[in-house]
Amino acid sequence: MNKKQAKRVRILGKILFILYIGFLIYFLFLSDWYGREGVMDEYRYNLELFKEIKRFITYREELGAFAVFSNLVGNILIFVPFGFFISMASRSRGFFRTLFYSLLLSLGVEVMQLVTRVGSFDVDDILLNTLGGVLGYILFMICNAIRRRHYARKRKKR
Repeated sequence: MNKKQAKRVRILGKILFILYIGFLIYFLFLSDWYGREGVMDEYRYNLELFKEIKRFITYREELGAFAVFSNLVGNILIFVPFGFFISMASRSRGFFRTLFYSLLLSLGVEVMQLVTRVGSFDVDDILLNTLGGVLGYILFMICNAIRRRHYARKRKKR
C-alpha cells in the first residue's frame, strides 16, 4: 500500500470513527431501546467489580437469554468498533494506547450516565467496554496483518 492509499484508509477510519461516536451517543443516551425512557426516579449504580456480571450469570434463567446476552456480550460488542476504528484512523497505534482510550471513553460514558441519570453507572460495564475496545484493536491487527501479507504476495508476483 502506498502513502496515498494509506492516507485514504486513515481518512475512511476517521469518518467511520465519527459516525460510530454519533451512534454511540444516540444509542446510550437518546434511544428509547433497552429501557431508556428518560431520567429514572431511583438511580441504580454498581461500584463492586464482577457483581452485575455474576448476577446476570447466576439469574440467567429468570432474566432470559436476551437480557444476559445484551448486558454481557452487548457491552463488549458495542466497543469493538471503537478499538478497530481508532486504530484504523491513527498512524500511532498500540495495545496500551487502545486500552487506555477504551477505558477513558467507557469511564466517560458511565460518568455521563451517572450525571444525567440515564442508564446506570456500573464498573462491570467499564470492564466489558474496555475489553471490547481491546478486542477491536486485536481484530484490526489481524486484518492489518492479512492486508500486509496480501500486498507482499502481490508485490512478489510482479
